[in-house]
Amino acid sequence: MVRKIFLLVSLFLIKGTIYAQSYSLSDLEALFLKNNYLLLAQRYNVQRVDAEVLQEKVWNNPTLSISEINLWKNTGYEELPPIFGNYGKAQQVSIELEQLIETAGKRKKRVALKNLEKNDALLEYEELLRQLKKELRQGFYKVERLTAEEIQLQTVITLYEELQKQYASQVQKQNVSQADFYRIQSELVALQREAMALESDKLEALSALRILTQLPDLNSKDLMFDRLMTFKLSSLPKDMMTMALEQNIGLKRQENASESAEKKLVLERAMRKPDVTVQLGYDRGGNIMRDFVGLGAQIDLPIFNRNKGNIKAAQFEIEQEKSVGLSVRTELESTLMRLQSQLHSYERMLQRWDKERIMDQEKMWISYNKHLQSRQITLLEFIDFTQAYKEAQQSQAELLEDYKSTYEELQYIVGKDF
Repeated sequence: MVRKIFLLVSLFLIKGTIYAQSYSLSDLEALFLKNNYLLLAQRYNVQRVDAEVLQEKVWNNPTLSISEINLWKNTGYEELPPIFGNYGKAQQVSIELEQLIETAGKRKKRVALKNLEKNDALLEYEELLRQLKKELRQGFYKVERLTAEEIQLQTVITLYEELQKQYASQVQKQNVSQADFYRIQSELVALQREAMALESDKLEALSALRILTQLPDLNSKDLMFDRLMTFKLSSLPKDMMTMALEQNIGLKRQENASESAEKKLVLERAMRKPDVTVQLGYDRGGNIMRDFVGLGAQIDLPIFNRNKGNIKAAQFEIEQEKSVGLSVRTELESTLMRLQSQLHSYERMLQRWDKERIMDQEKMWISYNKHLQSRQITLLEFIDFTQAYKEAQQSQAELLEDYKSTYEELQYIVGKDF
């Protein structure tokens, strides 16, 4: 019996290092960049805005008007020279060509505004990319933690299943009490329920990874976990605040929005100046000249509408974007300080949880199993220690996951991997 338990404990100490090594985190990231539909959709959005920029650069089409064509002649018509052959001696026609010419550089100002919209689309794509990449990494770390916990828990369950069989046999021989058998049975049921909850959480985390990578059959056994992967605070840049203020995507988008508001004000002020429509006309038989060619121009008189309302609205929008920009910057600085503080706290706790301490706990668990078989400790003492040991291992795994997830959150906030 002692040998069986020792083998089970030895399996537990492997701590999940044997996995089917198919997809590492870098492999999943490569598939994510290639296959993710949200990224593909956002790329199309960038191309759409780029096409709109090209559209803004073109001039308005000229307008051709043909009018005053008579379908018959009356007795009082004036004979005109034929258009060709004998046709057209009584034919009247008027042709006019119009071209709108925008003043005050309105077209260039709209192009500049549309270029800022394109820049926002690019920043939105980058923000989505970093957001989804962060979710992918955090999801990977969660599956890693849940898989390790599942393996550890399954080892404990197997141990209690062996104990249940032995105690069931010993109860019939009246070597142990019925109460001890029920305690083992109750603890086994609780462990099995915990395993079901872990499985549910792992399936949910795997579902997120499947969506991000477009791998519908992805399983935890297909993932390659690097348990030795660590994050060192010494690798963090010293000027992190400066980097965040320069590269944070949210702050960049807000600065772009402020610049767009200023460009919009420039455009609205240009809209005060009326556009000019240039006209070129030809009239056959419509006035005192048989073939009349003339020029004309059309312009709106800015008497009632000088675009004051839109100009005022654009000015208020600039002030609004300035206030939002200050809010975004303050929130960024506060979040960055909080994440750095959390990361320092997690690292200090992980350093206290050194390997020697973990090995001591593992040796103690093996010792407790031996003591249970030799009846040097009671079943209640063994169950209490098993629960405490299991919770300690889970706490360590959760702490490591929190550390890695916070590190990814920090990279996302700064806007750069380091």
